[in-house]
Amino acid sequence: MKLPSFFIAHGSPLLALEDNEYTRFLERLGQELEAPRGIVVFSAHWDSPEQLLTIDEKHETQHDFYGFPEEMYTLTYPAPGDPALTKRISELFKGNNLSHQPVLGRGLDHGVWVILKKMFPKADIPVVALSVDSLRSPKEQYNIGRMLAPLRDEGILLIGSGGLVHNLRMLNESDQPEEWALEFDAWIAKGLESWDVPSLFAYEKKAPHVRDAVPSYGREHFAPLFYAMGTADGSRKAERIFQAYQYGTLSLNCWKLD
Repeated sequence: MKLPSFFIAHGSPLLALEDNEYTRFLERLGQELEAPRGIVVFSAHWDSPEQLLTIDEKHETQHDFYGFPEEMYTLTYPAPGDPALTKRISELFKGNNLSHQPVLGRGLDHGVWVILKKMFPKADIPVVALSVDSLRSPKEQYNIGRMLAPLRDEGILLIGSGGLVHNLRMLNESDQPEEWALEFDAWIAKGLESWDVPSLFAYEKKAPHVRDAVPSYGREHFAPLFYAMGTADGSRKAERIFQAYQYGTLSLNCWKLD
């Protein structure tokens, strides 16, 4: 069973409580996918210069946010870990000479559990979380994802969780998207659909409105796209299967990479 990979926007942590078009899409997506043997998530909320990965047998739930309704802090996603899958990932990294370190007891951050709680609410599928390095070049990020491509043939679902337009300092009260956000997403979509890797790797110089869409303090949310793309390097097919916006400048999108 070969599974597709995905880039999934995790938006606001409030998605865990909300019932809207995007949360219903995530629920359907989880139901429509063949049940994976395990799930591997590159999370924007684990930014590290060294490649890290969880090795827990059972995960705690991180509430790594503040200022939200009290109910948010009672939500849990007690998915099991999979030390054997962690070992398999470590072998793939080692075979490609990538320095990495398993981490015990970290738990799942909201970049991981918010989307999985919608997609797989039973929390019964093993999860391994991986860090990203927002300071690596897009090519390096892509190549790390490519190291894990064999897992797709082993029943493992690979996800990059972040946000393509993610500027929390420019949010507004309307869900009507700003024109510059639409233009940036359209430029990214064109590059993905044609798998124009050279242009996408140079997005910081070529993409319109890039300083607004991917501010210097928020690059970690864009990085998971390249990790996810790398996992699909063999086929190089991308399809946007959902697009919406919250607060005018928070892009909620899902790209299927198959």
